[in-house]
Amino acid sequence: MTLPRQIPVGARVVVRVTEGVDPADGRMKFRDYVGHVTAWDGYTLEMVRDAAANGSRPAQNITIHQEQIATLKPVPERPKAPARP
Repeated sequence: MTLPRQIPVGARVVVRVTEGVDPADGRMKFRDYVGHVTAWDGYTLEMVRDAAANGSRPAQNITIHQEQIATLKPVPERPKAPARP
């Protein structure tokens, strides 16, 4: 995959990273991260991973190296949910 030279700070992206081959089934395993870019120098992507929508995971600072990235795509912002009573 050809990665972009520049990614604007604040852009919301989904990044699929490789986690290696599962020894049990021999298949490549992946993990997806969705969040907002804080820095990209062409080699290292720094982002704030979105908190889980159900509240099970807080936002996290993530660093991903370019050799781990399988795909990288822009995604739209989450819709603003109305406040619960």
